[in-house]
Amino acid sequence: MALDARLRLPLAGLTPATPSFSGSSPKPGNLSFALRPASASLSSSNAPASPPIVVVGSANADIYVEVDRLPLVGETVAARAGRSLAGGKGANQAACGGRLATGPTYLVARVGNDANGRLLEGALADAGGVRLDRVARAPDAPSGHAVVMLMPDGQNSIIIVGGANMKGWAAGVGSEDLDLIRQAGVLLLQREIPDWVNVQVAQAAKGAGVPVILDAGGMDAPVPGELLTLVDIFSPNETELARLTGMPTETFEQISQAAGACHKMGVKEVLVKLGSQGSALFIEGEEPIRQPIIPAKEVVDTTGAGDTFTSAFAVALVEGKPKKECMRFAAAAASLCVRVKGAIPSMPDRKSVMDLLESVQVE
Repeated sequence: MALDARLRLPLAGLTPATPSFSGSSPKPGNLSFALRPASASLSSSNAPASPPIVVVGSANADIYVEVDRLPLVGETVAARAGRSLAGGKGANQAACGGRLATGPTYLVARVGNDANGRLLEGALADAGGVRLDRVARAPDAPSGHAVVMLMPDGQNSIIIVGGANMKGWAAGVGSEDLDLIRQAGVLLLQREIPDWVNVQVAQAAKGAGVPVILDAGGMDAPVPGELLTLVDIFSPNETELARLTGMPTETFEQISQAAGACHKMGVKEVLVKLGSQGSALFIEGEEPIRQPIIPAKEVVDTTGAGDTFTSAFAVALVEGKPKKECMRFAAAAASLCVRVKGAIPSMPDRKSVMDLLESVQVE
């Protein structure tokens, strides 16, 4: 079914819930923001407004430490620099969608009623283009956070503390959130929130004919079969693909076989992020679509590059672009992302992506 052919209810009918920040109620309160306009490059775009993108997922305060190498067991090493930035796979993908999409991007998430929660709220508001009225403060859990150890070559190792991302959903997913999801052009999920939440929102999307994209990044555990059967596009990197299938992914042939195993689990399309080797989309019964990387002049930080790729792919998909073009658009966005430190600060705007694609075409 064409993405723009479904009947959609007016979004104006989705009224934000009354905020509740006291901590006396076990039910999270939704936030209300004076939303900043999208960037000028988006507002001036000639592209028609696309259906909403809805991201349900995590929001973390990322503690960045720049190190020359990772410490050995029992060893202490000094960091060259450190700072706190907003991140989390859900927040990253929403920020990217907010900057790239011609229509609205919503984030459904849980943060704590603490300083890190306020850091996340401010950073996402500053990112531009993200609707945050479905972000709720969980009264009984701190905001999620992560320690990102960044090496000189831009590669990183990350440790995640779930906080409100994992413990803030006790009241369940609200009916207003589910109504929003049913009106979306695409639903983006990851695995830094409980699987049962992903299942609930994916069921709502599936029942309304909304495509579901699941990024495999997050918890190191098997993906529930119930969730996989609700997913239209499953997007792991080669390491996640190997872990989740128990199969090697060192060659393209091995990656193809592992993707085939995902098909047998019920997923029709597997979008594999291959780092420096680009990406590949495996559609059951068809030849793989391969997309090489668009090289960056300098790789500064790879944090958030995978989220940028997945979100940019979703943006192009909602706009009705062919899958090959979706992958090219996503490759350009990821190329721009790795040139800047931090996850959300590195998300490119639409004009930058289109300019890069045009320059690559000229070459």
